[in-house]
Amino acid sequence: MSTAPDPPSTNPSGWPEALIPVFERAITVEYTSLTRAVAPIMTPLTPFLGADRRTLDVSTGLTYPAKAERARRNPRVCSLFSDPVGSGLDAPPVVLVQGQATVRDSDVQANTDRYVRLSLEKLPAAYDGVPKFLLRTMKPYFARIWIQVTPLRIWSWPSTSLDQSPDEWTAPAATAAPPSDPAPSGRQPSAWKEPPTGWQAIIGPAIGRLEQRDLAWVGADGFPLSVPVTGVQQAGDALLLRLGRHLPATPEGAAALTFHAHPESFTGQENHTFVGEVHASGEDYRFDVERVLGDFSLAGNRLVSNLNFLRSLRRLSPRLASEASRRGQPVPQVRLPG
Repeated sequence: MSTAPDPPSTNPSGWPEALIPVFERAITVEYTSLTRAVAPIMTPLTPFLGADRRTLDVSTGLTYPAKAERARRNPRVCSLFSDPVGSGLDAPPVVLVQGQATVRDSDVQANTDRYVRLSLEKLPAAYDGVPKFLLRTMKPYFARIWIQVTPLRIWSWPSTSLDQSPDEWTAPAATAAPPSDPAPSGRQPSAWKEPPTGWQAIIGPAIGRLEQRDLAWVGADGFPLSVPVTGVQQAGDALLLRLGRHLPATPEGAAALTFHAHPESFTGQENHTFVGEVHASGEDYRFDVERVLGDFSLAGNRLVSNLNFLRSLRRLSPRLASEASRRGQPVPQVRLPG
């Protein structure tokens, strides 16, 4: 008598079951990688469950690969799920994942196919009404490098206030991420967008307008950590940050601070990342700002954000062939599902 094979596990790594909907449905995750100087850089990205449901994946453009190259050099990364907007979840937990990154860019066409398919599924409003012929011209954006994060440790809190001790999950001792694809030949391209000359003009509007604020720093074990910021106040050339009481570690040293927002139906975004140093200051934390990084914001009404997006594509287009060539591959095409 034959028996049907067991169905594949929907949670093969044994992550806390209550967190799976967060990983599946979050629109934004704050992803942190480390520079050569072991300073954190935190960026809002769109998260996706890995194809085998053992990794939590993010991507970066083939034409702006800095996030991937940082992860290839130092695979210690973290991802903070603290923004419920657009997820459809009712009061989801805040989740911090530390893990090891695996960079995948040995088949850029397959990467692009996957990103096109998943992006159209997860963010339909962003592409609603865009003609197919125009989508096919967006190769500088859709051409992708994937960063697969194998979770090693997960913290979760009921809310952004972190007013309760977190639940913790640790991967089995033998857990290890597979190696990244070999680094491409040649020199990594410079930043494609110049950062603003001063951060002071940006911080005031960001504090007043952008409700999602998160802080990242580096723990004693060399892994980055990040948590929500519940309050921000400008104090000269510094910011005073209010954080929750039950932190995974004490913030200290090189740090990054992001401000971010996007509508419930994702049609654009605004984000700003400041880098500097953080230190305890009484009951709060003092963040000394060094500079603000260039951002990929698409703010304003739909027409304005679309025009800004197309301008960005024009700036990125010259990099497409050279970055594909560095990997010994042809320029990927945008192949729409169906």
